[in-house]
Amino acid sequence: MKLDAHQHFWRYDAAQYPWIPSGSPLHRDWLPADLARLQQPLGIAGSVAVQARQSLAESDWLLGLADADPRIKAVVGWVDLRAPHVAADLQRLARHPKFAGVRHVVQDEPDDRFMLRPDFLRGIAQLSALGLTYDLLIFPHQLPAAIELVACFPQQPFVLDHIAKPPIKARTLTPWREQIRRLAAAPNVHCKLSGLHTEADHRAWQPADFRPYLDLVFEAFGPTRLMWGSDWPVCQLAADYEQTHRLLETYPLPELDKAALFGGNCARFYGIQP
Repeated sequence: MKLDAHQHFWRYDAAQYPWIPSGSPLHRDWLPADLARLQQPLGIAGSVAVQARQSLAESDWLLGLADADPRIKAVVGWVDLRAPHVAADLQRLARHPKFAGVRHVVQDEPDDRFMLRPDFLRGIAQLSALGLTYDLLIFPHQLPAAIELVACFPQQPFVLDHIAKPPIKARTLTPWREQIRRLAAAPNVHCKLSGLHTEADHRAWQPADFRPYLDLVFEAFGPTRLMWGSDWPVCQLAADYEQTHRLLETYPLPELDKAALFGGNCARFYGIQP
């Protein structure tokens, strides 16, 4: 089963999505039927829908979409992990068979050590007992805190979104390279090969621009802890859906490793059944 491990849906409202750039082509609704038209020619059976707003309403809305569309295989929602009632919120959502995990937009937090605050750690500690994963959405300068976080919870499944958004446009590897190796040394951490085009030059990227970053991530994580994600529709700031797919489809891999990258690892990580 070929899967897209990372994409978003929304009904556009400027107040609800302030992070979308002004004048952006993303200023419209992006819904399951739009994605299905792009996936079907590529043989992609479905996807993991990931939160784009920080509200419980977002989690419930995505689960409603998943109830109506079998192509949405899992949902990564949002819960306030710092709230005193986090256990009740997680337990309610976890009763839904497609609620697979949680994400917080840590990249927007001004405190580089936000993930290590005691209230946030208490929330993370609730996840593994409910069989829930956690998506790490961070910039490279937040990698040191992520390395500490995953060491605190060796039984908790984590996945790094967008390979931590390295400065591909600037063609810079250090210190991202060294920190990725340290993060990947934790066996409970996976990584999504997603969001790469938006970190490159939107108008002039070339496939070769991504090769040093892809080579490093394949070396660090190995073929069993990587998954492809389109980051649609955000990817359209720099590349169309097919281009995000082709970037990894043409990466030199044995067929078994490619099958794992394009579905097997994602299904195992998020508990998606055939």
